[in-house]
Amino acid sequence: MRRNTLKPIAAVTGSIALAATLSACGGNSAASDDKTVTVYSADGLKGENGDGWYDQVFKDFTKKTGIKVEYVEGGSGEMVQRAAREKSNTQADVIVTLPPFIQQADGKGLLQKYTPRGADQVDGADKAADGTWTSVVNNYFGFVYNKKDLKTAPTTWDELLDGTYKNKLQYSTPGVAGDGTAVVVKALHDFGGKKPAMDYLKKLQANNVGPSASTGKLAPKVDKGELLVANGDVQMSFAQSKTMPNLGIWFPKKAGGKPTSFALPYAGGLVKNAPHSENGKKLLDFMLSAGAQQQVSSIGGGFSARKDVKATDENAIALAKVMDGVEIFEPDWNDIDKNLQTYVEGWKSATGS
Repeated sequence: MRRNTLKPIAAVTGSIALAATLSACGGNSAASDDKTVTVYSADGLKGENGDGWYDQVFKDFTKKTGIKVEYVEGGSGEMVQRAAREKSNTQADVIVTLPPFIQQADGKGLLQKYTPRGADQVDGADKAADGTWTSVVNNYFGFVYNKKDLKTAPTTWDELLDGTYKNKLQYSTPGVAGDGTAVVVKALHDFGGKKPAMDYLKKLQANNVGPSASTGKLAPKVDKGELLVANGDVQMSFAQSKTMPNLGIWFPKKAGGKPTSFALPYAGGLVKNAPHSENGKKLLDFMLSAGAQQQVSSIGGGFSARKDVKATDENAIALAKVMDGVEIFEPDWNDIDKNLQTYVEGWKSATGS
């Protein structure tokens, strides 16, 4: 979420590396192979050491179908921008990104209607009414802090304005990173509108290290103590905490209020005019299968998108504790999609970014 600058990655289940050929014309790209499916995705679901949910799901999918998964990872917004640039020469079969960028992809006409098997078990709020996208992993927005240097987690937005956090706080760039955009979404909710949200973010800028295209790269800085606080999301931060012992998750609140968060799911859709639509459909079906969804918490550190999958593993229990007492609100994604540029421009103006 996340969401770093575009980062081609080797095929998850094969030895073919994705490179510039994905965006080149002609039939020599990896996408020309009938036994492949190309996924453009926000980061967070693939493990740094090959131990993430994607790693397991793609491996199992290839074993079952013989179809290799070619994987390209980048920022939530960057994935949509790349797919849009390639509209006349489509390279991706499936795109997985965060709100409001999945809605943006839909609005740009990049997605075709397809309802994966198992989508009937996904809440209506977590899928498109017109069938163009469906959440494959549920998730929630949050922040991280260094548990070693801060004996207790911060609790309020106002605490972050303290001099303690001067050059020790950073959040990823709104409009580029999904989690960075989520900072603005949460501020709009918690402060009650655009003006008070931007007024706060203007004050916070005094402590902010500066822009970051990648949310995922902030957690290691927090773990090492280079930063005390950064933004993240529960799934990614929880997964990172397995190898980053100083990483803690928290949710800012207004003074006198409750900690809040909102669903920030990884949502998948079939790309319009995809070179391998049938393979894309099979992969979406597989990701939403009961077996793959059961692994969302145990392997990925996230929340199943399906209501009928009740995880009871150790991670699921720990995740429930993380979310205990957090008030969940539902953003008006239609408004955010429609006015995203206005909100981003407002943020740029307020922060001088």
